[in-house]
Amino acid sequence: MRLHLTDSQAAVRELLPALGAENALLAAGTADRCNTMTIGWCQAGRLWGLQTCTVYVRPERYTYQFMEDQAYFTVSVLPKDMKNAMALCGTKSGRDMDKIKECGLTVRAGAGGAPFFEEAELVLVCRTLYAQDLEPACVLPAGEEKILPSYGAKGGWHRVYTGEIVEAYSVK
Repeated sequence: MRLHLTDSQAAVRELLPALGAENALLAAGTADRCNTMTIGWCQAGRLWGLQTCTVYVRPERYTYQFMEDQAYFTVSVLPKDMKNAMALCGTKSGRDMDKIKECGLTVRAGAGGAPFFEEAELVLVCRTLYAQDLEPACVLPAGEEKILPSYGAKGGWHRVYTGEIVEAYSVK
């Protein structure tokens, strides 16, 4: 086992640079039945006095129902040499194929039975505290020209999930 428990604050510091370069995999469900998807939108920090991570999922995504049905989710940063797995998980649906098997990923379970991947370099295990839908009516005038012309045309508006980081794993 390469991954070991680590301090969540240190893990958050490692996560932020990775999000701009490699992106990450969001996973939800159980170790026996889960789905994963590539995410580019993720925030980590402090909210409500807690160490938190916020992710965004469109309702039409297969992962959405797993997020709705489970109390925990994970964010896994894979090594750069696994970019093909990241691409597959970002372009194929788990409704149509077993992405985890196809990518050769090994599922492990964290707190609450949340699935994550042994091949990751960094993992955050989060217990969902809050969920809310993004709404086009809430885009302020300063964002209308930058957000509305392209965002809504690409699909539904995301649901925001904020979770307390309850475990973190790292290879460091």
